Parts: sequence; C-alpha cells; structure tokens
Amino acid sequence: MNKKIKNRTSNEKKYLQNRLKTIEGQVRGVSQMIDDNRYCNDILIQISAITKSLKSLGNEILKIHLSSCVVDEIKSDHLEIIDEVMHLFKSLN
Repeated sequence: MNKKIKNRTSNEKKYLQNRLKTIEGQVRGVSQMIDDNRYCNDILIQISAITKSLKSLGNEILKIHLSSCVVDEIKSDHLEIIDEVMHLFKSLN
C-alpha cells in the first residue's frame, strides 16, 4: 500500500514548524519545572496549555486537509476519501 503525501508550500511548512517549535518549548518548560520542584498546580496548568496548543495545531492541519487534500480527491472522483474522513473523525474523538 502506497503512503499518501501532501505537498505543502514553504509558508505552510514554516507556519506549522513554528507552531511545533513553540509546543516543544512548552514541553521543555514543563520538564524544567519538574527539575525545579515547582508546585503541581503550576505544572498542570502548563500541561493544559500544551494540550490546547496541540489541539489547535491539529485543528489547523485538519482544516488544511479538508480544504486541499479532501477537495482534490473529490474533484478527482475519488469518493472513497469520504470513508477515510469519517474514519479520521472517529479516531480524533
């Protein structure tokens, strides 16, 4: 089975990579908080912020997927993409 690919523009890659770098920084910050024996409540708040950042990034990638990959597949009469999207939605919950 061939893996599908998504050719992203340089701007799109830069935007997504910057978001990921921010999240990486947040995770490193939590690691440092643990090393510094910070209060559990403070760490949990930062973990919540990371979770929200990941969810936001996922939503952005989903938006890109629907508006480009899925639209292109439907225009090419590859309607099995609908089943793929339905499976994706089930796995995201």
